[in-house]
Amino acid sequence: MTLNPAQVERPGRKELGRVLLETHSMTSDWAPTFAAVDRAAFLPDLMWPFDMDAGTSVPVDRTADPDTWYATADSDIPIVTQWDDGKHAGSAPGDVSTSSSSMPSVVYAMLQALDVDAGMNALDVGTGTGETAGALTHRLGGENVTTIEVDRDVSARARERLCAAGLYPVVVRGDGFAGCAEQGPYDRVLATVGLREIPGAWIEQTRPGGLIVAPWGTHFSNADAVVRLVVKDGKAMGNFTRPVEFMKLRAQRSSRPDHDDYLATGSMNDADTSRTTITEAEFVTGPYTAAPFALGLRVPDCSQAVADKREGARPVWFYGLTDRSWACVMFRDAENEARVWQSGPRRLWDETEAAFRWWEEQGRPEHSRFGLTVTREGETAWLDDPSRSVRPED
Repeated sequence: MTLNPAQVERPGRKELGRVLLETHSMTSDWAPTFAAVDRAAFLPDLMWPFDMDAGTSVPVDRTADPDTWYATADSDIPIVTQWDDGKHAGSAPGDVSTSSSSMPSVVYAMLQALDVDAGMNALDVGTGTGETAGALTHRLGGENVTTIEVDRDVSARARERLCAAGLYPVVVRGDGFAGCAEQGPYDRVLATVGLREIPGAWIEQTRPGGLIVAPWGTHFSNADAVVRLVVKDGKAMGNFTRPVEFMKLRAQRSSRPDHDDYLATGSMNDADTSRTTITEAEFVTGPYTAAPFALGLRVPDCSQAVADKREGARPVWFYGLTDRSWACVMFRDAENEARVWQSGPRRLWDETEAAFRWWEEQGRPEHSRFGLTVTREGETAWLDDPSRSVRPED
């Protein structure tokens, strides 16, 4: 492989590499790849770094402000690179972020979990900017890396940037949900898009003993986690490693429940009411925490929406995804108990409260205590051991 990486001496980039090593997000065997594959070489001139605390994105243009642009590229933050599946125009953020450059700490932690070795054949699902494919190509060689991207324009730009960096993986434009059988079988499959279901095609295209590393979660929230699955005997099994939030694979996107459609089936005045002693501080734990992830495992076919807090009150809504059941819990600063409304065939708050109490009884387990088994019959999430399904009916 011929590699002519750009020689970069930016202090911010050197500092980022140091931090990744010190925090163990990146192991030393990946340090030469980090040095050779410059994130900045894969980013567009106009990009939108995402402020995770504020939950907002702001435009940064290399032409207008190169210092800020490079400082952003050298920061451990996610950067949106496309809005609204490419239909967006202008510098202001669009409605839905649909392609991005992930946080370097997340990228290199996932590469570390992939446990690659020379000569392995790898599939990279969700090419995006091309940086992750570039890192795998630097490590394994272009002939051993296939990267697949559903968006034609995103794929084309990634190919251009990879070639400009002297990196030549097999770049495929297609639906990553189907994998890429033509270039398989694979020793490793890495996805940098969020999943609600591990595709059977990936298992079929992975050699026995191979690994699949992917962000996985439920419809309950965006609180996903990286799962590391070992493929054997036609199934895949393994533990979750760390919390993440990723844009979803387009084949598995779900539309946001329309609040008005649910309330049209029964107003709050007609709903059943009760109270709960669960507090806001216990329940609304924020991103990258285990509670919403665990609740999603126990409460299927349900979507949660945490509203902004106003005048000391915060409503949290729950929407059934197979019917028009809904629930709302209203947390208020001045009250020891929260009021609950529920309507429809399911009692979604009762299910959620039971799941929360179960999580407490298990010692508030973090993500790494959970695991996933994928077979032809479906997926089973478990706690501590594959025999301990987390689903109440199991």
